[in-house]
Amino acid sequence: MKIALVGNPNCGKTTMFNDMTGAYQYVGNWPGVTVEKKTGKLLKDKKVQVVDLPGIYSLSPYTLEEVITRDYIKDESPDVIINIVDATNLERNLYLTGQVLEMGVPTVIALNMMDMAKKSGLTVDIKKLEKKLGVPVIPTSAVKGDGLNELISKAIEIGQKHTTPNFQKFGNEVENALSNIASLMNMDSEKDRYLIVKIFERDEKILEKLNIEPSLFEKIETVISKTEESMDDDSESIITTERYDNIQSEVAGILEKPKNKKLSTSDKIDRIVTNRFLAIPIFLLIMWGIYYVSISTLGDYAIGAIEGLFENIGEFLTTKLPELGASEVVTSLINDGIVQPIGAIFTFVPQLMMLFFFLSLLEDSGYMARVAFIMDKLFRKFGLSGKSFIPMLIGTGCSIPGVMATRTIESDADRRMTILLTPFIPCGAKLPIFAMFISIIFNGASWIAPLIYLISIVVVIIAGIVLKRTKRFKGDPAPFVMELPPYRFPTMKNVVIHMWEKAKSFIIKAGTVIFIACLVLWVLQSFNFKFEYLGDDIESSMLAKIGGVLRYIFVPLGFGDSWAPAVASITGLVAKEVVVATFASVGAKVPIYFSYVTAFSFIIFTMFAAPCFAAIGAMKRELGNNKDTLFTVGFQTTLAYVLSFIVNQVGNLIFKGTKYTEKIHLDHSILEEASESVDVKGNLVLYVIAGLIVVAVVGALIARLKQKSKYKKVA
Repeated sequence: MKIALVGNPNCGKTTMFNDMTGAYQYVGNWPGVTVEKKTGKLLKDKKVQVVDLPGIYSLSPYTLEEVITRDYIKDESPDVIINIVDATNLERNLYLTGQVLEMGVPTVIALNMMDMAKKSGLTVDIKKLEKKLGVPVIPTSAVKGDGLNELISKAIEIGQKHTTPNFQKFGNEVENALSNIASLMNMDSEKDRYLIVKIFERDEKILEKLNIEPSLFEKIETVISKTEESMDDDSESIITTERYDNIQSEVAGILEKPKNKKLSTSDKIDRIVTNRFLAIPIFLLIMWGIYYVSISTLGDYAIGAIEGLFENIGEFLTTKLPELGASEVVTSLINDGIVQPIGAIFTFVPQLMMLFFFLSLLEDSGYMARVAFIMDKLFRKFGLSGKSFIPMLIGTGCSIPGVMATRTIESDADRRMTILLTPFIPCGAKLPIFAMFISIIFNGASWIAPLIYLISIVVVIIAGIVLKRTKRFKGDPAPFVMELPPYRFPTMKNVVIHMWEKAKSFIIKAGTVIFIACLVLWVLQSFNFKFEYLGDDIESSMLAKIGGVLRYIFVPLGFGDSWAPAVASITGLVAKEVVVATFASVGAKVPIYFSYVTAFSFIIFTMFAAPCFAAIGAMKRELGNNKDTLFTVGFQTTLAYVLSFIVNQVGNLIFKGTKYTEKIHLDHSILEEASESVDVKGNLVLYVIAGLIVVAVVGALIARLKQKSKYKKVA
């Protein structure tokens, strides 16, 4: 059996999906697109598959998410749809419900957030709503897990019975028109209700699929035109009006609102966090706090342990492999080519997991939606679209889905400009680079990471202003409309799941792309062009010779004294995490030095230069041609070079003769020493926070186990 979850954004759909499936879920992409696809097995019954469809407001194909949802329901034929409806926004959510019922698939309504509705003074008559809609309505609270067992049982029951829902009737004039279209098309007016309505709306994608004969379509067009003339409106607007009339009828006598509406808690918080003067400082303060805890303190404690582990593994392999008869080449391959570079990547996994944990907290609480709103206000002051910030926000995880998310921007000029600017926002792959320099060169300074994000936003704004005045990107910014969800207490289970999903993708990448890159690096640094094994004589290697040529490009940027940073800048095109692996692999045999200034110059270049090959491929697919792709990559790299040049030259001029220009050895063993030298007493609060995280993770696991046992009892 297949259950499809359908609902508006921020209706609690993902929380419900996580409750239903727990750890038995799989995250991928829909075929041909990078929109996330979530499927899972029901905890109650592993034979039941649950699909979390993208959050949408309607089934009209205006966005990629709407197309995916509609195509899945029509083509994949799920046994039952669970339509999650936000009880606090009943009227708006029921618009999608009306379209879902027309699809003719057995449907159950999950009236979610009932606890929040009660707090807001809203009263919903469940029985009356059930009677009006003609389908089961189950009150739920996904956050608390209330009503979930009843919802699942009812969904399975309805799916097994194949109970077809009743669709909503429109006014007589519209119904007559739909009946005439059904007769002309020789369709069943009930079974094919959705298609008939879409024909009336002149839905291009549906008409394309049906391939109606011109003579027949002329007759259909006559029916539609007569109705439009009679009702003095276009066909699509007529259907929209009819749907809202139905909603008004449905909620009448069902939904009771409080007479004296008080300011909600969300509104009170928003008065502060979205304040035009306080919003951005609060955002930067929050980001500083997250990075301080994730990278400079708690993350630092964990680094030493993992660093020590891989060092011990390396020493063990160096000793034992020759004893087992392994040659020098094989020993070097396993230790220097695989274990140590991969170890350098995994060293930063604890920091990233903590970072993902806190970012998931912000996302689940509803704050990240406020960030988009804040940036919209800022962006529009400079003639940029607020819609551009959504792909950039997505791009903080990975630039590829961020670039793909630009499809929702209607303006072609804004869309192309957003594709160009999105990689400027630091993605998850760049975080290990920042973590490495912050930990080793900057002595764990907590202000570096927020400064990097601030610089990225400033550069995006300035670059946007400049580009907007060019012929290529000229035009009015696209309008931006966004619903701000109410603040909620994040559920630890969801936060842990989100954290693990992001960390897992990082680990998988480290085990595939980065693994292959490390092997290539080892070959290049271990052999000369005659393919003679060199051992520790890395200066004669292919890698050194290539880097020796490339390094002159980076001399004005401050990190061209050695060939290693030059090579790392190039290997970063494979995957940004490979930069860390390169430094680890090469740094074990050749000393690498950075100052505060040159390290920051390297960070700036890495942050704004062309992204990885996968992201470049995504940009090419979205831009549609090589010319725009080359311009985008060229602009990014040129800007990165100029900014890095300015940082190095100005930095050395200002800080000449100070500690900020002194060379520091980029040695990973420093990480372990730094973690051992932390004053425990001075960071007691941070230990408490760490304890809370551990408790939260354990609590989430216990909750899942209890949930499993609960399901077994019900079953």
